[in-house]
Amino acid sequence: MVKTTVKIEGMMCGMCEAHINDTIRKAFPEAKKVSASRKKGEAVFLTENEINAEELRAAIDSTGYKYISCSSEPYKKRGLFG
Repeated sequence: MVKTTVKIEGMMCGMCEAHINDTIRKAFPEAKKVSASRKKGEAVFLTENEINAEELRAAIDSTGYKYISCSSEPYKKRGLFG
């Protein structure tokens, strides 16, 4: 699994977060655990493989929010005790 963190500017409320979540799910149907935070100015989600940053930029920019940056890292699922 790959954890992708996207920095986004322009989210002001819970509806903005929901709009970003829906946009990511629509652009990348394989995305799991999609979560946006207006306070942090970012969205985080998991996919099986690394995603195309340009596709993500296009999807977010088309909503009216501003894509700032994107980073990906391997995701290790943590067990109950570790």
